[in-house]
Amino acid sequence: MTSTGHDVNSDALVQSPDSKHPANLICSLCRQFYGHGWVTGTGGGVSIRHDKHIFLAPSGVEKELMQPEHIFVMDYASREYIRRPLALKSSACTPLFLAAFTLRGAGCCIHTHSQWAVLVTLLCEAGMQGRKGVFEISQIEQIKGISRGGTGSTEIAEGGRKLGNLSYFDTMRIPIIENTAHEEDLKESLEKAMLEWPETCAVLVRRHGVYVWGKDVTQAKTQAESLDYLFQLAVEMHKLGLKWT
Repeated sequence: MTSTGHDVNSDALVQSPDSKHPANLICSLCRQFYGHGWVTGTGGGVSIRHDKHIFLAPSGVEKELMQPEHIFVMDYASREYIRRPLALKSSACTPLFLAAFTLRGAGCCIHTHSQWAVLVTLLCEAGMQGRKGVFEISQIEQIKGISRGGTGSTEIAEGGRKLGNLSYFDTMRIPIIENTAHEEDLKESLEKAMLEWPETCAVLVRRHGVYVWGKDVTQAKTQAESLDYLFQLAVEMHKLGLKWT
């Protein structure tokens, strides 16, 4: 055992000079997301499924200071931790990340506390735009960055169009679920939303934030960025009295 309370033999799971290794990627993504204001304090998180393992950011660690040694590793088949830094707590987001992996075949799931995500849920809740249970927006170019189901094909068709992505004339719909006192209690409603909205790449949590997934890290990251752009744009459109659809 080390001074941080974990098995020395498990360190090999998170130690690699490769910047694309999941443990290194989670740390670099968290630093980027901190810069965006998505993971203020210790909120939010990232998880990556790689081969037979799931790599998870811990709870309670400042995201911009995260290091590979802080990362939890779970066996995908058994759902048991095979690396668990005892000085840290596992993420309460874990059951929700697992939902994206099992129900959508995702390779990466990102959870942010984006202010723009929170604001669009409030506008829908208040009946000021759209419907209470869904964020809808159409005829905005950035919608083309969103895949159907979140893990759709990224194959490029003639003319540069991504097969499997929404088009400019599609209406993007992101379901909104109600927040709970404890994050893990969101699992049932998030799974229900995934089943009821098969084309969504994300689920908004009212007054809380958003969960976004993709077939790999790149797709999850770019979709999280596209969504945040659309959420911010929607808030600004509302200020100007413009409708989202």
